[in-house]
Amino acid sequence: MLRNQIDKIRLLFHKERESYFCFYRILGFFPRNLKVYQQALLHKSTSLRSEEGKPINNERLEFLGDAILDAIVGDIVFKHFEGKREGFLTNTRSKIVQRETLNKLAVEIGLDKLVKYASRSSSHNSYMYGNAFEAFIGAIYLDQGYDRCKQFIEQKIFKQYIDLDKMSRKEMNFKSKLIEWSQKHKVEVSFELIEQFIDHENNPMFQTEVRIEGLPAGTGTGYSKKESQQNAAQMALKKLKSDEAFKAEIERLKAEHQAAATTTDEPLPAGEASAAESLETPIIEKQEADEAPCSSEDSSYPKQTPI
Repeated sequence: MLRNQIDKIRLLFHKERESYFCFYRILGFFPRNLKVYQQALLHKSTSLRSEEGKPINNERLEFLGDAILDAIVGDIVFKHFEGKREGFLTNTRSKIVQRETLNKLAVEIGLDKLVKYASRSSSHNSYMYGNAFEAFIGAIYLDQGYDRCKQFIEQKIFKQYIDLDKMSRKEMNFKSKLIEWSQKHKVEVSFELIEQFIDHENNPMFQTEVRIEGLPAGTGTGYSKKESQQNAAQMALKKLKSDEAFKAEIERLKAEHQAAATTTDEPLPAGEASAAESLETPIIEKQEADEAPCSSEDSSYPKQTPI
């Protein structure tokens, strides 16, 4: 508390005081390294580069924040749900760190007003805010350390926006999301039960594999066929988000299958025949933003050194 008061007085005369106070309203403390927070909100579409020619964006911070967020949320979930099985804990954590939830959290705390992106970016209406949220967590970790980062997530995120018990009961239909995505992009998705076995407590277990255009996309295990399919679909959605080579291979197979079909079938209408349309990551509903504490125009973004 005393340190924040001292920082407040010192920053009253700083040339970037508006940026410091902007982040203070979100964080509850003043940043030490302002640039790392600014970089956390730079989408790659801005195409900024350092004097050495290296790209300046939030992708590396997003990678770091994803790992830190998983660890902290896992810790919180583990301590809150004593005696619960590993599968329950994993599913609950997944519901919290999934892109849909992170997008909403970014809007709730006002990050959506601060993210800088090129207007042409197609990511604007999908998962950009959730990625920025992860990068922001990475920035807090680098600037303040693990304990302060955990305190921020507990006090500013969980306490205000997440009901753990309600979240744990929320049904996430990953299979439906994957099927909706496949229908939109006209690709074939199949689920195959590949193994059935008994666990160490003599409970029946099922393992399902999901394939996209015949390509293995993920496997899932559960105490029912439905649960194993949901877990397999979740793995496939995660792979579609993170693996560009996998998405490119799906496009290639889709084009091959369509070409083979045209040798025996009537030609498809022009709007359906092309496989060139790039596959979008299957994502999420977007929540309208409430008024945020500050906007991207409130902060200046000088030349920075990549994190």
